Amino acid sequence: MRNIFKGLALAISMLTTLPFFKIHDFYKGINGYAVMFYPFVGFLLGAVLWGVHEFLNPFVTSTHLGIIIFALLVLLTGALHLDGFSDTVDGLYVPKERALEVMKDSHVGGMGMITGVTFLILKASSLAYFELFYLLPLVLMLSRLNAVLAIYFYPYISQSGMGTLAKEELTKPQMLITLFCSFLIVLIYNKLLLLVSALLVLFVIKSFFIKRYGGFTGDIYGFTIEVTELVLLNVLLLGLL
Repeated sequence: MRNIFKGLALAISMLTTLPFFKIHDFYKGINGYAVMFYPFVGFLLGAVLWGVHEFLNPFVTSTHLGIIIFALLVLLTGALHLDGFSDTVDGLYVPKERALEVMKDSHVGGMGMITGVTFLILKASSLAYFELFYLLPLVLMLSRLNAVLAIYFYPYISQSGMGTLAKEELTKPQMLITLFCSFLIVLIYNKLLLLVSALLVLFVIKSFFIKRYGGFTGDIYGFTIEVTELVLLNVLLLGLL
């Protein structure tokens, strides 16, 4: 039981900037539990953002409030996944033999920066005109569920990092619990097609990166989360579901 709570604390610490659960001890036994809680952390973030939206809605114009929610999302996640997104993009603009080396570089390259800024503008615009904020917990949960699915089902090609420990320790029972709880929440929201949309995004990303590199890295997990979020927001924004 202690490892479960430690895993939850580690998941919150890794995926958010919330100051209450700062734990970075990736010791054996808690890393699988941490990954198991990724979708829950996404749901929690979405619930916080939805609560802020509902509180401010009577006082702030809808467009500006959407930008505030976007800014809070960036602050609460510490732009962690955006960093992975930018590093992944940088890796696409060099020969694949050098891509992993480029992605590990702590400095963001020109194309990563340009694409990252463009991506942020698209996400800010999406949230500025978004109306279904009660679905934010579901959107953020499904984007992180995609990362969990990628960790469990697809090869991890980096030689070190949290991804190695996560893949080694994420057990089948933990994966089944994550799937069951996530699917139950999708049913409660009655948004099964949104889950299908998220899985299609993961399939496209998986097909591309396994063909290019043979698997995933921590940066590609972040890329997966960011792209899934943006796609799901726009699927809802455009009324496609």
